[in-house]
Amino acid sequence: MSFDVLQDQIKAKKNPTAAILGAGPDDIPPHILNKHTAQYGETLEAAAEAALEFHLGLIDALADIVPAVELSCARFEALGWRGMRALETVIAYAKEKGLFVIADGKRADLGGSAAAYSAAWLGETRVGETACPVFNADCVTLSGYMGSDAVNPFLKDCAQRNKCAFVLARTPNPSSREFQDLVSGDRQVYTAMGDLIQRWGRDTAGKYGYQILGAVVGNAQPNLLKQLRRRLDKTFFLVTGCVTQEGLSADVRWAFDELGRGAMISDSRSILRAWKKAGGDGTDYQDAARDAAEQVRDELRRLITIF
Repeated sequence: MSFDVLQDQIKAKKNPTAAILGAGPDDIPPHILNKHTAQYGETLEAAAEAALEFHLGLIDALADIVPAVELSCARFEALGWRGMRALETVIAYAKEKGLFVIADGKRADLGGSAAAYSAAWLGETRVGETACPVFNADCVTLSGYMGSDAVNPFLKDCAQRNKCAFVLARTPNPSSREFQDLVSGDRQVYTAMGDLIQRWGRDTAGKYGYQILGAVVGNAQPNLLKQLRRRLDKTFFLVTGCVTQEGLSADVRWAFDELGRGAMISDSRSILRAWKKAGGDGTDYQDAARDAAEQVRDELRRLITIF
């Protein structure tokens, strides 16, 4: 199963970090953006070409450090069809470099629309007699709050194509408590969603014991990760909201099992924007990104040991 592929790569690099990629024009170093606006003007085409160059450079810089990249689909969508063309190229390049690709689109729909989203991100579209892969990510993020109808088409493609998906369970944004923390019967809503994720993925566990549906969990409350790790023993976690300007939250260690497995840390864009924090002109953005990625990796290694 695909989380086996991800866990193998995490073990090889001793680094359970996904580098978030998805730059808007303000995130791109001026020397790259200016080169493309000089050619295309201040247009979406210039922004998309600049984003493409920037992201390919980041992948070159990070491929030997991180096992995975998490691509923010919204940032590319904001650049129109040219941005989506850039996204397709970035996904293909990341896979060529051996990185595990998570398409962070938080997709949610029903029936044929859900199946079409799954075909786009994980599967293929038939044109006559030919099956054409589309974006071909390894994994996608989903919202499961419409129930199994929204998840089942993705679950089917995951099982058939050695892919996987992360379903939103407990997100770290402040207003998440307005709904996710409500009590439903004897559980809070986010706990009920976690239980559903594990139930939906039943009988799909791979060699590491994790099923093909994982859960997005935010490091938002004390003991939350510890509680969910005990409860969802077959569910791989994508942990968000744990990397801040102050560094990595020590609570993230509770997302992992006793062998240091079963979770991936989302870097909260610190790697993408590292060149800004360095205070330079961005010409050394690749070195800045490497330094930031190594810092997160090294902090994690002090908290967990991966076997």
